[in-house]
Amino acid sequence: MIKSFFAKIYAKIIHNKVYSWANKPMATQQKIFLNLIAQAKGTTFGKDYNFEQIKTYQDFKNNVPVKDYESLKPYIEKVKQGHADVLWKGKPIYFAKTSGTTSGTKYIPITSESMPFHIAAAKEALLLYIAQTGKADYLNGKMIFLQGSPVINDDSKIKTGRLSGIVAHYVPKYLQKNRLPSWETNCIDDWEGKVNAIVEETADQDMRLISGIPSWVQMYFEKLIEKEGKPVCEIFTNFDLFVYGGVNYEPYRQNMEKLMGKKVDSIELYPASEGFFAYQDKQNERGMLLLLNHGIFYEFILANEFFDEKPTRISLADVKLGINYVLIISTNAGL
Repeated sequence: MIKSFFAKIYAKIIHNKVYSWANKPMATQQKIFLNLIAQAKGTTFGKDYNFEQIKTYQDFKNNVPVKDYESLKPYIEKVKQGHADVLWKGKPIYFAKTSGTTSGTKYIPITSESMPFHIAAAKEALLLYIAQTGKADYLNGKMIFLQGSPVINDDSKIKTGRLSGIVAHYVPKYLQKNRLPSWETNCIDDWEGKVNAIVEETADQDMRLISGIPSWVQMYFEKLIEKEGKPVCEIFTNFDLFVYGGVNYEPYRQNMEKLMGKKVDSIELYPASEGFFAYQDKQNERGMLLLLNHGIFYEFILANEFFDEKPTRISLADVKLGINYVLIISTNAGL
C-alpha cells in the first residue's frame, strides 16, 4: 500500500514533466539536435561530416547523408577494436546484439548517455498510466518481465548482450523484491526450458503486471493454462496490467484475450536496441507518444520515397498526420 500511495504522488510529478516537453515539440527537438551536434563534433564521424559547420537542420541535411547499418559498419568496427571518440565521445558501455531483417547480426552501441533513457521511458509509461487512471495496485503484488538472458559477454573490449538482458541489470531496487522470474531462471538459455521454469516459479504468486513481447507472453500463458487448467485471470485474480511491445499486437489480441479470460488494461511500448522511441501515454486514445526528449533527433521520409536515390527528408515541423513515413534517427548512442 505504501508503494502505491507514493507512486500516485510521483506519477503526477512525472506527468507534468513529460507534458512540459511534449507540449513544445519543435523547441524540444531543436534542443536535442543542437546538443547532439555539439557532443559529437569532436568524434571521427563528426569530423568526417564537418559537424563544426552545422548550425541548422538544413546544414545537417547538406552535410550528413542518410546511412544504413552497412554504411556505419566501418565506424562500428573501429569501436569494436577499442577506439574511442568514433561515433560518440568516449566508448559505448555496451553493444546490444540484434538480428535485424537487414545486415544480419548487428552491434548497436549503447552509451552512458543513452542507457538512462531506456530505463526512464519504461518508468514514465507506467507512471503516466497511474497518473491517468489512478490505478497503482500492481505495485503491491508481483510483476514479471519476460526477457532475454541477462548474461553479458565481456570477452571483447565492449560488453555485449541482448537489449532486454542488458536492461535487466538496471531494474530499480524498489522493484527488485516484486520482480520475477528469479535471476537463475532468467539466465536459462533454452527458451522453452526457461518458460517452463517461469511457469513453476509464478503459478502460485500474486501476479499483477505481466510484460513482454506478445509471442513470448502467449507461450507463457499457454503453458500456464496447461498446468493449471483455467484462464490466466482465474490463476492470477489480481492481474490487471499487460505491458507489451516489439511487434504489432493486433494479430495476437483475440487469442491473448481468450487466454486471459477477460480484458485487462494494457500499455504499448516501442523500445528498440537503437533507442526507446515511443510509449502509449493515454488509455482512452490509440497511438503512442513519440519521445522527443530522450536523446534522439527524428527525421522523416515519405514511405513511398524511401528507396529513391535522394528522398526528401523533413523534420518534425513538417510532418503531416495520416501519412506513412520512414523514421530516420540520430542518437546520443552515436547512431
